[in-house]
Amino acid sequence: MSEPAPKANARPSPQPIKVLIVDDSALVRELLSTLLPAEGDIQVVGTAGDPYIARQRIKDLDPDVLTLDVEMPRMDGISFLRNLMRLHPLPVVMISAHTETGAAITLEALALGAVDFVAKPQQDLQGRLGEFAAEIRAKVRAAAGSPVRRLAAQGPRPLGGTPGAGLLAPRQGTGPRLIALGASAGGTEAIGQVIAALPAGSPPVVVCQHLPALFTRLFASRLNGLGALRAREAADDDLLEPGWVYIAPGDRHLLVRERGGTLRCRLDDGPPVNRHKPSVDVLFESLARLPDCPINAALLTGMGRDGATGLLSLRQAGAHTLAQDEASSLVWGMPGAAVKLAAAERVLPLSAVPRWLLS
Repeated sequence: MSEPAPKANARPSPQPIKVLIVDDSALVRELLSTLLPAEGDIQVVGTAGDPYIARQRIKDLDPDVLTLDVEMPRMDGISFLRNLMRLHPLPVVMISAHTETGAAITLEALALGAVDFVAKPQQDLQGRLGEFAAEIRAKVRAAAGSPVRRLAAQGPRPLGGTPGAGLLAPRQGTGPRLIALGASAGGTEAIGQVIAALPAGSPPVVVCQHLPALFTRLFASRLNGLGALRAREAADDDLLEPGWVYIAPGDRHLLVRERGGTLRCRLDDGPPVNRHKPSVDVLFESLARLPDCPINAALLTGMGRDGATGLLSLRQAGAHTLAQDEASSLVWGMPGAAVKLAAAERVLPLSAVPRWLLS
């Protein structure tokens, strides 16, 4: 009996995402090779125990995404990533050790063009295996759709984007009292470019970037060297002052409260929101409740939809709201969700964000 003919309107199944795992640990290679393909849309096409083997496997296997250990033998992960982004740019998800050294290397990797990272569980791997598996699969999917090759072909973008943006002056009397930024994948570099372009005397800036504890403190230190503003990890009851950037700690939600005519940070140890702690929605919702406070808020590149409903609340409360455009976003999940909700009154490329924030 002959096979039935396919339906005329049948659509071909999407091709699975091809992943190459680069890690010196045979145990990690085996674990990722089991976890990643579990839902059928990701295919592990190969593994490599060091960057030299990986280099040949990339040529032979043409993967869509790499997972890369930050600390590798023979050639460290950063040197390999730097060469990769120069010669053969690919979406990369870093596998990071949850240590100060691992965090510092991971932030450097993100600066070089890695899309995102997953921190290895510090303890209770068995108990957290399902959470770890879901996180790395989601980040591989997001990385596969990111425009790494196109952005790499454009060359490194100057901090602050547009030439002379760092010479912007805050508008006295008519500008915002507070600036708020939210981001996830690709956000460490996007936020860095924005902060570098803002001048001394800018309104206080509150930032929620999806990062674990320890990483946020190092991220604040990196921002300190980029421009005229000073940055620190937010502490409970911090007074928000012009010229300062306050980063939500990696294990707390950041909210802003008004007391006695001053704006102050409040840290909250509640459960994750949208699977994130800190959550952009938590920060933005707290800002929407501030009475008579001129706010400019921007939702930048990131995976998922955290921050979209909070940005809508801000717009409904009278704040000015912006979403980064798709062309300049490494991952257009969060800003894209805000656009669908009509939460953003403006959609602009990253290079135009600093000037808008001061308008």
